[in-house]
Amino acid sequence: MNVTGQSAVFGRRKEPHTVIIARGDEIRHFTIRPWVAAFCGSALAAIVIGYLLATSYLVLRDDLIGATTARQARMQQAYEDRISALRAQVDRITSRQLLDQQLMETKVGELLERQSQLSQRHGRIGPILDRAESEVGTPPAASTAAAAKPDQRADATVAQPQAYTVASLGAGLGTSSGTGDSRPFSLWSTRSDPLPSDTAADRADKLFVSINESLKAIETQQLTRIATFADNAYKNADAISQALEAAGLPVDSDFGDERDVGGPLIPVDSSMMFDSKVKELDEALDALDHLKKEARRLPLANPAPSRSVTSPFGARTDPILGTAALHSGMDFRAPMGMPAKVTAPGVVVKAGWNGGYGRMVEVDHGQGFATRYAHLSEIDVKVGQKLEAGDVIGKTGSSGRSTGPHLHYEVRHNGEAIDPLRFLTVGKKVAQYL
Repeated sequence: MNVTGQSAVFGRRKEPHTVIIARGDEIRHFTIRPWVAAFCGSALAAIVIGYLLATSYLVLRDDLIGATTARQARMQQAYEDRISALRAQVDRITSRQLLDQQLMETKVGELLERQSQLSQRHGRIGPILDRAESEVGTPPAASTAAAAKPDQRADATVAQPQAYTVASLGAGLGTSSGTGDSRPFSLWSTRSDPLPSDTAADRADKLFVSINESLKAIETQQLTRIATFADNAYKNADAISQALEAAGLPVDSDFGDERDVGGPLIPVDSSMMFDSKVKELDEALDALDHLKKEARRLPLANPAPSRSVTSPFGARTDPILGTAALHSGMDFRAPMGMPAKVTAPGVVVKAGWNGGYGRMVEVDHGQGFATRYAHLSEIDVKVGQKLEAGDVIGKTGSSGRSTGPHLHYEVRHNGEAIDPLRFLTVGKKVAQYL
């Protein structure tokens, strides 16, 4: 059977390629399979393509590296320009903030100095204001102002401004007064957007203006309160002086001339104005205190308050003989045993039985003034004893030349009897000032 014949089913078979190599007597042959030939061709093609690609890369590499380097150089230059611009902007802002900081530190120093001055003034005027309140009382103007503006307390409490308001201002604004730190308030960021320094400066200026106005208001209210006390002291002194003069009682005649002044107008600063007002208040209080002491030495009080007068001073019909007679005092209706009180400070010069006066006490008040208390049922003091106004000298009765229990009261000046009603009238007028 023919092996190489054609197959009736599959057709003729294709034989593989055979390579025969003859060398001398030696003959070699190799059979090359189709897939081996395809593999070798593919490998060769891959090597050729790789070689071509490597050659192209080596040729174009320098151009690619140069382009990349140029692009990076351009980017670096852009970044450096950006950084330089931001540094210049930060330097400008820092310089401006340093100037603003120095200005704010100066303003804070001025405010602290004014606050310290107001605190020192408060410590200085505190005692004199306490004295004025005790001598004059709370001025109505100050009470009205306090009611109208409850948030402005410029009395002794307001006159002492809150220390933390100004002291913490530097910290709140970022200043460093006294620390040597010259850093700006804050460096927000390195953006190219404008920094909000103008807004912060505006807020700081408004805060400075507000605090400055508050300190000015405190200073003004201090001066106003001092002036009000001084005016009220002078008014009280005038009222006491006029009441005493109207009754013909002795009074310092030079008092009214102390405020008759004049001269050219020469402006002064606030410190001199404050010292002048404090001096004026002190002089007014001294004048008022002097007049009060003078008035308190006079027998101006009522020896029998709320008791009716049964017989006034002057000519009358004698209650026993029925003839015309001079009554040298005033008789007050008083029950038996009522305490009789002295009307002014003084020294007891008589204490005992004195003819028609019965049991009588006479008190010397100085400056030639004396008072007598007669028809007593009991005497509780002795000669030489010092008394204060309101001290009990005995008890009322009907001793001596009397028709019933009552208090006989006399006021004498240099031994001459004076109508006590003059003194009682003056006493009612000046009681509110004493």
